[in-house]
This record gives sequence, C-alpha cells and structure tokens, in this order.
Amino acid sequence: LSILLSLLVPAHTTRSPDCGGILTPSGLSYLAEVSKLQTESVLRQDLMTPTVPDLFLGSPKPSRNQINSVKVAELSLSLIPDTGLRLSIDVDLGITPAPSTTKVMRLSILVGIHVELNPEGNLELVTSACKPTLEELQSTEELERSIPHESSSSDVDKQINIDKICLEVSKLLLLPNEYLMSLTAQFPITPSCQVQYLPLAAPVFSEQGITISLQTTFQVAGMAIPLPVSPVPFSMPEPVSSSPSHFTLAFSDHFYTSLFFALEMAGAFNMTVPSPLTTATVAQKITQMGSLFQEDLPVMLQAVFRSSPRVVLEEGKAALKLFLTVHVGAGLPAFQSFLSVNVDMSAGLLLSVTDTRMMISATVIEDIQLSLAASDVGPVPAALLEELFLPTIREAVPAQMNVVLSEGVFLPHVSSFTYTDVKVMIHKDYVLIPCNLELQVRTG
Repeated sequence: LSILLSLLVPAHTTRSPDCGGILTPSGLSYLAEVSKLQTESVLRQDLMTPTVPDLFLGSPKPSRNQINSVKVAELSLSLIPDTGLRLSIDVDLGITPAPSTTKVMRLSILVGIHVELNPEGNLELVTSACKPTLEELQSTEELERSIPHESSSSDVDKQINIDKICLEVSKLLLLPNEYLMSLTAQFPITPSCQVQYLPLAAPVFSEQGITISLQTTFQVAGMAIPLPVSPVPFSMPEPVSSSPSHFTLAFSDHFYTSLFFALEMAGAFNMTVPSPLTTATVAQKITQMGSLFQEDLPVMLQAVFRSSPRVVLEEGKAALKLFLTVHVGAGLPAFQSFLSVNVDMSAGLLLSVTDTRMMISATVIEDIQLSLAASDVGPVPAALLEELFLPTIREAVPAQMNVVLSEGVFLPHVSSFTYTDVKVMIHKDYVLIPCNLELQVRTG
C-alpha cells in the first residue's frame, strides 16, 4: 500500500512547516518559576555532598568550608534576540568555615543558553557561556558584633571553583532536554495511524518570544505516507508582544487537510451504514428492484472517498468538504450493490482543546448534494435519491467520523506539561491556540 501511495500521491518536494508554536516572555517567566525547585534540588544534591571537589579553590582543606544549606533566591530567563536565552540564578549558600560561625554567601550565575537542532532531529539546550560570582552577605559572628563586613569581590571571585559551578549548571539542562526530546514522539490517532511533529530548524529568538516551526508527518501501519503538497507555504504568524498567554500554537489549513487525508488512507473513515429501508420498500419507488432481490433484505450504505477530504478555514469558522461515493446495496456478508450515489457535502467543524489534545467534531451539515453515479436498476431521479437516502447520509456520515475523532489528536507538546486557559481562534487559512502552560507534578 505504501509503495502504491508513493506513486499516486505527490510527496513534499521541500520541507516546509505546517504548524508551530510561539513561547512568549510570560511563558518564559512561568518556566523560570517552576524551574526553581528542580534547580535547588540539583544544586543542593551536588554542592552539599562532601565527596565532590570543593567549591572554594582557596580552602586548604575541603572540610573547612562545609556548605550546609542551598536556597535559590531568584531564577530568571530572558530573551536575547537572534541568539538565545540568558539564565540568571541567585543562590544563597549557608557555609560553615569554623564550628562557631555560619556565613551566608550569594552565588550569582549568569549563563548563556542557545538551542540547537541535533543530528537526531531533536531540539537541545546548550550552554554557551557561564559566569559565576560569589559575595558574602552576612555571618553569625558579624551579627553578634554588629560590625559590617568588607571584602573585595575580586578576592572572593578568585576563591570559586568555576569549573565545578559550570558543570552543575550543565546538569540543570538534563531534565529540560528530556522534555524537549518528547516533542518528537509519535502520538496515536487511531490504532493504525500516528502523528509526529518534527522541528525544521533551531527556534527563532526575538523580543516577542521564541518561534518554533514544525512539519507534521503521519504514519499508517508504521509507514510514513506522502502528503499532498500545500498550494501555499505556511509561515508562522508574527508573535504578539502583548499576549498574556504563555504559548501560542498555530496550525495551517493544510495541517487539517493532511490529518483527514491520513485518516482516509488508514481506512478510518470507511463505513457501512444501516438504513431504515429494505429492498421491498425501495422496490415500491424503483420497480426494477423486484427482479434483483427475491426476498426482503435490509438496505445498507457503504461510503468510500472518491477524492480526499479538504478543510477550509475562514474567519471564525472551519468547514470540512467531503467527496464520497455511497454504494447502496443489500445482503451481508455478500454485499450486492444496486446503485451508487456521488455525495458532495460540507460539514461545520468544531475545534476545542482538552489537556494536550485537539478535539475535532463535525457538526451541522451546511450543504449536501447527491447525484447518480451508477445504477443496475435504471435511471433514478435526483429528487428520489434525496428522498430515499439523504436523511441517512446526513445523519450517519458525520456521526461515524466523530466516532473516529472522539479521542482527539495530540498537539505538539513536551512531557510533564499540559495546556490550560485555552482559546481557539480560527482565521482565514490558519488556527491560533493561545494557552498557558502547566507543569504536572510527578508522583514518586
């Protein structure tokens, strides 16, 4: 099947995005906020372990400068346009240089971070610069004597083990990079059809946010299927600097058309629909029926696509165009068709988001046209086709499609985060989904 499809369907000639996302400055602030505990945990585990290389180069004995508390006072992420991010961490260290004294030192770390697209096709955070500084805030000895402490910051800087601190900072990126790797996972739509979102390049950094462009691929029975070529290349909408949302997802109309094409290729929309008619009731309207079926049998409708579905996005609404051939017949399991009807219909699409899935459902049938495609019972007027089969087709086709779509379609996302406060904004040719991020607490 996959070989046949590759011959019949034009494949992507160039890699081009059909969806993506924009992480706003407010989204960065949220990520910084939820990173404080993990950062504190990593630093506490490593800096308070007696066996690791000492933080202070000037100490004659490591045991003389014992770190007994680590608290992240502040952590922030800021955008550097066209380059990446600046990570700023202020850590308060409780240090015991002698049994009767506890000093509080402020460790400030400035780190440059950029994002690469690694050979495996995953986005990866990489440190590009690391500058730690250390200053003394107070000591129990000073508090007792009420004598202000004076020390040269350059003297203190010379005491710090820069290699050790920068190694700890690089460890902080291990978990975020795990999250980023999950972006390219395959997500199931149906048992035989999966979707995957692939980054096309490293993200673009601007004052308005971080823009990630993605290309959607679909697998049917484990094989990637070639998708129709988009007539118009999709470019991510310009980010809105005043957006209060953490993240904005964007999807082109071609994304939705590709989704329905993939489900069609997977056979998900092949349907056999019972009708309230029998061969005897149809014979009352079409007299030639009597010679085909000697006994009264239930009439069944088998619908197949004669052309791929197409999604059309207009301002404020989405529509699904369907081009079907419905074979009308009787007898199961030996189905015998006695006429075929071409059906062109347009259904409204309702789009919403639950957690990290886009929920799609066909709603009101906006337009439906029936015409005779083939007949073993002579000519059948269009008005009679509509009288006999239109009510069943109008009701059954959207209902069957909604059963397939009922589980929703996974959106691009990274593990441990979900989407909240979601809005779905349909524009001409694309859909925007502004939302907030929410970190899911890991159990265990």
